[in-house]
Amino acid sequence: MSEPLKLGLDGLVDVLKAAGEPTRLRLLALLDAGDLTVTDLTEILGQSQPRISRHLKLLGEAELIERYQEGAWAYFRLKQEGKAAMLVRALLKHVSENDPTVLRDGERLSGVKRQRAERAQAYFSRNAAEWDELRRLHAADEEVDAAVIRLLGNQPIDSLLDLGTGTGRILELLAGLYRRAIGVDASRDMLSVARANLDKSRITKATVRHADILNLPFEGQDFDLVTIHQVLHFFDQPEIAIAEAARMLRPGGRLVVIDLAPHTLEYLRDEHAHVRLGFSHQAMSDWLRKAGLDVEQVVDLHPGQQSGQGLTVTVWLARDPRRLMASQLSEGAEPTFAGRV
Repeated sequence: MSEPLKLGLDGLVDVLKAAGEPTRLRLLALLDAGDLTVTDLTEILGQSQPRISRHLKLLGEAELIERYQEGAWAYFRLKQEGKAAMLVRALLKHVSENDPTVLRDGERLSGVKRQRAERAQAYFSRNAAEWDELRRLHAADEEVDAAVIRLLGNQPIDSLLDLGTGTGRILELLAGLYRRAIGVDASRDMLSVARANLDKSRITKATVRHADILNLPFEGQDFDLVTIHQVLHFFDQPEIAIAEAARMLRPGGRLVVIDLAPHTLEYLRDEHAHVRLGFSHQAMSDWLRKAGLDVEQVVDLHPGQQSGQGLTVTVWLARDPRRLMASQLSEGAEPTFAGRV
């Protein structure tokens, strides 16, 4: 069981050299707590930007951290996968929480996260009235959340990809099920809200990225659950997003789509930028099947109000039908996949 942690001697020495310096060890501890920019790190450590950048470059070359661009900003975090990152996480467990330097870094990190939360709250407050109006139109968020949990069951999720993550609600909802998660969104303001919510919930195994869900910057077949929550009605061709989501699934992986059923509230086009006025069971099922997925369950959640203006929320659960051929694996042959190509 310990084999995945093992490195060759040269690799082990490289990791220890990269981590074995006070500033770099502090950086690793901070980046294990979430996504941070160079500006954040200079503020916390009280060191110059060029010096911090040099340390980050060394840690990146040792494949201990990852860097990703979000507009003019670059974010860093401890790598989620790989032998080197696993070794560093094991080392960090031996760092005393009562060390004066660690305590000071933690206090400054809390200050950075408070500032982040304040900025996110300001954006949220500017848009709260619009979001509250939409929420009143359909089933309560808690009812939708409960339906998603029922459909997924308690099966552990190794890797989750949430497309159009928004406030990060799905990342929070499913935090008890997944080992790692990525949420993507095209809005940098919404990513700020999501980061603040993850900080507040102390969820460090999830990260958020700026990306186009129609052209994702990830290798295919890397996730065993993909979610698309109240996003597709903003797209003229939602089937493209579904096909891209299906490309992300591992064999046997699942896709959950949460969106509106067909309705006639035309004002949502002008006032809330909705392009599609909901989706029928048939249309969504056709797109899912065209993407090579099997539709397993569909649930309609009707609005609680009786005004006649309410919106029904539908949850679709689909699965990639490919399976490893068990007989070939047992015979030691190369695995092949049955089902979608």
